[in-house]
Amino acid sequence: MLNLLSACSPVMVLNALAPQAGITETHNVRYAVGTHPQDDRHALDIYAPNGAGPAPVVVFIYGGGWQIGDKADYRFVAAALAARGFLTVVPDYRLFPAVRFPVFLRDNAAAVAWTKANIAAYGGDPRRIFLMGHSAGAYNVAMLTLDRQWLGADGLDPDRDIAGAIGLAGPYDFLPLQDPALEDIFAPAGDLHLSQPITFARGNAPPMFLATGTADMLVLPRNTEHLAAAIRRDGGVVDERIYPGVNHTKIIGAMASVARWLAPSMADVVGFLDQHDGRTATAGC
Repeated sequence: MLNLLSACSPVMVLNALAPQAGITETHNVRYAVGTHPQDDRHALDIYAPNGAGPAPVVVFIYGGGWQIGDKADYRFVAAALAARGFLTVVPDYRLFPAVRFPVFLRDNAAAVAWTKANIAAYGGDPRRIFLMGHSAGAYNVAMLTLDRQWLGADGLDPDRDIAGAIGLAGPYDFLPLQDPALEDIFAPAGDLHLSQPITFARGNAPPMFLATGTADMLVLPRNTEHLAAAIRRDGGVVDERIYPGVNHTKIIGAMASVARWLAPSMADVVGFLDQHDGRTATAGC
């Protein structure tokens, strides 16, 4: 959905300009082991704000249509959040065609479980973990938050262990499938409704922030609108934002300090985190 792997990609500029001062970076930490050919993707990067802790934690799950993506491409997101006082974890996870649904959800759940068990050693507060994702990553976040089985398999309960969830431009209600690749990715679901976050919308889930842009032609805004409406109908807590003229890439690019003019993503995300964390984020880039 968002190809950040091109050598000429603007993401290289965003990463190069991302904050460095006051942040400790730890790369390629293993969160699981196994014998699958893609098990080398069971690794994560940690961006920890220096200073007094423990800091609230954001696990950021990137997009890429469940087919591409690399944690190194999202330094600009993680560093921006760390500069505001949020320890940020960015995991890799296995991708299609090596794996299909629901393997990427199991990988993301394992990364969250590792974070819960180990992040205190890096200065994070395991009692204050937020999930955040863009595009396919926002789908992953919504599934982990709404369908208790994925975190439950690792001994966690999203209602107990997740302080809140953030989805930017996520596909939450995208049936019928129009793309043959998506049909192949989600075929193991059998009943495809079991692959859709909106199927599991509930009012007693952790608070959610869902944002999209009116110019997003890749993941249509109706995905955000439908999920937010379903959560509200059940009495849940959801902060829905629809940004005029913002497309699929600008909504995440605007997390970078040099691109904040593209969309209010960063300010709104930090506002949501502060509201549900009960603390004031430190000033920063």
